[in-house]
Amino acid sequence: MIQHFILATAGHVDHGKSAIVKALTGTDPDRLPEEKARGITIDLGFAHLELSSPNDASRTFHLGIVDVPGHEDFVKNMVAGVGSIDLALFIVAADDGWMPQTEEHLQILTYLGISRAVVALTKIDLIESEEERSEAMNQVREKLRDSPFAEAPIIPTSVVSGSGLAELKAALARVLEMTPAPRDIGKPRLPVDRVFILRGIGTVITGTLSGGLLRRGQNVGVQPSDKASRIRSLQSHNRDVESSLPGTRTALNMPDMTGHSDQSTDGIRRGDVVTLPELGGPSDTLDIRLEKSARLQETKGGAARPLKDGALVRVHHGSGNFTARVALIDREPLTPGQRALAQLRSESPVFAFAGDHFIIRDWSEQWTLAGGIILDPDGTRKHFRRTAYRTFLEQRAALPDQASTFVRSQAARDGAIRRSGLLMKSRFSASEIAEAISHLIASGQAVLAGDWVADAAWWQRLRKRAGDAINAEHLIRPQHLGLSLSELRRVAEPSLPAPELFDALLADLCQSEFVQAATAIRRKSHRPALPPNLQAAGTKLRAALSAKPYEPPSRKELASDTMSQQALRFLLETGEATEIGEEVVLLADAFGRATEMIKQFLRSRGSGTVSELRQAVGASRRIVVPLLERLDREGVTRREGDKRVLR
Repeated sequence: MIQHFILATAGHVDHGKSAIVKALTGTDPDRLPEEKARGITIDLGFAHLELSSPNDASRTFHLGIVDVPGHEDFVKNMVAGVGSIDLALFIVAADDGWMPQTEEHLQILTYLGISRAVVALTKIDLIESEEERSEAMNQVREKLRDSPFAEAPIIPTSVVSGSGLAELKAALARVLEMTPAPRDIGKPRLPVDRVFILRGIGTVITGTLSGGLLRRGQNVGVQPSDKASRIRSLQSHNRDVESSLPGTRTALNMPDMTGHSDQSTDGIRRGDVVTLPELGGPSDTLDIRLEKSARLQETKGGAARPLKDGALVRVHHGSGNFTARVALIDREPLTPGQRALAQLRSESPVFAFAGDHFIIRDWSEQWTLAGGIILDPDGTRKHFRRTAYRTFLEQRAALPDQASTFVRSQAARDGAIRRSGLLMKSRFSASEIAEAISHLIASGQAVLAGDWVADAAWWQRLRKRAGDAINAEHLIRPQHLGLSLSELRRVAEPSLPAPELFDALLADLCQSEFVQAATAIRRKSHRPALPPNLQAAGTKLRAALSAKPYEPPSRKELASDTMSQQALRFLLETGEATEIGEEVVLLADAFGRATEMIKQFLRSRGSGTVSELRQAVGASRRIVVPLLERLDREGVTRREGDKRVLR
């Protein structure tokens, strides 16, 4: 079984990072002429190493190694290489010891959520006495104290003599043995760290793939420019492959894309992300949890100074960086050892996921000021400092790795959220999101309303508001069948996150104590009743319609005044009476009996004229003609010349 991981070097300039990588892999990661001339890594270098599991002969670890610059002038390049790594290889020269850039790299890795590392104590051949070697190791161990790497193995090495290299490989294998394999959540992202053109092939980009597979021939999107493209071919570790797995260094040939140059603003460049088109688009506002390392309390440099509300900073995320202003929710400066809820308000769109880590550096790129995690990649500036918004962020910040917390917090903030697309821009898989929804529904914290997941308390308030409106209609206008759906929509829509949720609300109401009747909704127990002032008019109408059920007075005679008109409207709305034509109204029972007599006549005779059917019912043409026309419209009868037949 092959497992893929990404390792990045970290450490001060000239401590031997590239030399160690070359000694371990046989590949010189310094690839640029200027790097060769100056003897330091300027840009990212890459190599590949295969290790066997120390406890399972069937397991092999394929390590993609990213060699990053150690010089302070190139920290931004360093951060571009460590955004998607599983393991850090700290390089500390035994003769120099722990240096400022080593400390900054440690803080960057901590901010990015990296928790596994191995330390190579290099140039051990320059220290002769065992006591000095022991002191050098103790110094490193002390510097790692109170960090995620406090227990990291420290291996003395020398690339000159080859001493410790086997032990270093063994230590790496032991740590990898306990490292979870990179997750496949069906959401591939490849932050671009190199772009170049090959003659006869076209544009080639490279990066570290995470979150899912990419395949040859697959349609992809490039963010944040939202451009569509297609993968012609893939390589992983210098081999052509049909698909590339999470945790691998991956090269994509995308011939329809152009590489970015200094003279062009088009095309693809470092910092862009290759992903699937259905995973959403970029945003210019990110809700975040910020953290400033407590280790900075021991320093006096610019990194330790408070981060103020409104500060203009450079944010490093993935393989790129962007300009943003920091909006602190309490507006209080962030000092070493503190955490704070905040927003990053970018000058340009950014493609990010909830759960992503990032680094904040000062505008001049001299100091690493803070780091953090994204709580919502599609933040809202307008409501940022409202109480409900703060509660939403606090819940997510407390449990940033728990899918149910993210679902519950968003439902509580928005009231209801569409199930399809929920947390699409997050590090949670579809199965994790579905499981979180099921858990919240089972525990009574959420309800499913069609394709929507609603906060249970919010949904009950919405149902109560709707129910109160229906009850009020019954009380004020008892003669009406119920509340019109248009009026119910007017009551509910101001609280709905989307108008289409109204249909889910209506369906839910009708599953319990309410029922829809044509274009109205009523309580099941409601029986329309004429108000006292119309009861006499209603009694008179019923008597007139009952006296001659198949030959009633005309509508004009029945409703000659306002009170009678209101009473007749009540009888029609409640179904007690039926409108046959513009001037003909029958009691519902009389209409039903007349219809049945016509059907029986036509069954027995096959057809009938108006005159024959008039005699069968015992009514005049004034009544029978509009009655037959209505039955024609309803599909009960069909006219054939002067006769009617059953359909």
